[in-house]
Amino acid sequence: MKKVSSIALALAAILLFAAPHASGQQTRRYINLPNRPVQAPFSDGVLIGDTLFIAGRIGVDPKTGKPPDDVEQEIKILLDGFKSVLKEAGMTMDDLASVQVFCPDLSLYDKFNSVYRGYFGKEYPARAFIGSGPLLRGGHFEMMGIAVKTPNRSAAPENQPPLPPR
Repeated sequence: MKKVSSIALALAAILLFAAPHASGQQTRRYINLPNRPVQAPFSDGVLIGDTLFIAGRIGVDPKTGKPPDDVEQEIKILLDGFKSVLKEAGMTMDDLASVQVFCPDLSLYDKFNSVYRGYFGKEYPARAFIGSGPLLRGGHFEMMGIAVKTPNRSAAPENQPPLPPR
């Protein structure tokens, strides 16, 4: 029974996502921030309907083209860049549904979290913090994400019970 309900749930999700796309109702908007230092062969973001796909971003100082020596400043530049792409699409950090963070030095996990927390309200998007090889321009972090504009987002009640263990 559990397997059948999992399959049914997956099929429903696919149909809900695919139906508007199949009918051609979704528009696609490419977002590129002004004064982009590098004219790379990808967009900063692609907005399809209410879903924004944000390309991987690194925390590079626009004046030097390199990450700052201060890792916390690098994280702020990275997250401010994310905010700028979201703003261009009419969204905020609270619209992020999922992010992936790549980092060649996992000992920076706590430092990343200490800055990251300050960019969100009460709730956080789903996230993966992934150990990686070297990043472009010597960066310590690269982050990509998916945001979904929710017209009337409402938070879960404060006294909501925790989810049962799987």
